Amino acid sequence: MGKLFIAYAKLFRLSGLAGLSMAPVFGALSLIHLGITINLFTIFLIFLIGILKSIFGFVQNDIFDIEVDRMSEEPDKRPLVSGVITKKIAVIICIICALGAFSIAFIFFYKNHFSFYFAVLSLALAAIFGSIYNMYGKKFASSPFIAALADALLVLLGAYLVSPNGNLSIFTWVIFILVYNQFLFMTIITGGLKDADHDYLMNVKNIAILTGVKITKDKKLFIPISFKILGLIIRFTSAFIIFLPFILYRAYFELWGIILLSIFVVLVLYLSINLLNMKTLDNKKEIIKYFAIQGVLRYSLIPILIVPLIGIIYAFILIIFPLIWYFAVILISGKDIAPNLQSF
Repeated sequence: MGKLFIAYAKLFRLSGLAGLSMAPVFGALSLIHLGITINLFTIFLIFLIGILKSIFGFVQNDIFDIEVDRMSEEPDKRPLVSGVITKKIAVIICIICALGAFSIAFIFFYKNHFSFYFAVLSLALAAIFGSIYNMYGKKFASSPFIAALADALLVLLGAYLVSPNGNLSIFTWVIFILVYNQFLFMTIITGGLKDADHDYLMNVKNIAILTGVKITKDKKLFIPISFKILGLIIRFTSAFIIFLPFILYRAYFELWGIILLSIFVVLVLYLSINLLNMKTLDNKKEIIKYFAIQGVLRYSLIPILIVPLIGIIYAFILIIFPLIWYFAVILISGKDIAPNLQSF
């Protein structure tokens, strides 16, 4: 496959784009138990909005992080750093994605009702908060809370696009919190650890550095207790929140679903604890695989949670769809373009 295709695939985080763009779809599906019917074309359109928003965020992030990325020891540099794709082209891509996302919303979902305007507001705020993070995220430590909100708002976007009266459900808000916490964990914990070898060189201000995460003189990764506690608080909060629907809608769920969800929650917690006990960043291929496994398990929690709403077959499709997408992209590209450490 051509060098340019590989460059754009890396710029768009193409191999992981399916799973990273599902938040608005989950938001829409969270309302099915309220009697709302959603067809596959509607799901496709909402998913497409999610893809455009994701690409917008990824490309914009690369634009503002060019200098920081130059400091990374990762040999497989991002396309804007290597110069394969110019900054001007990247800006044009951002504009096209933003216009495309709003155009789809207005063309296919417009209704003169506050639920639609809430959907547009959610999309606009997601873009604004994401842009603030991309522009200033390296300059103030609390920026991950803004980045997480930008992604969680996409859950509300999907829900409000299909809601006829603006009503949301407990499933919507649980998914909102799960997405928020996941991106909070990803930006604060995963991001802080995988960038520990170069963030301090660029005077980056983040929670990892403020709490004392660093690479020691003997090239070991030092993770303080306070940082570990923060990571565990985020994960255990999600573990508690995800079981709220079982308490409030107990009749919807079967025992096997509760058991399966519990197993996945335990595995995510186990991997998160192992992540917080890493000693080095030397074996980066293993670290990438480790992050990827944790990401797949975490992603699977939401489809399992909404099995009572969509059925086990559709839940299974939602779980394997990002994996099929991933391997299809790699097969088409003829080269492993899995996200490197900088993509998490």
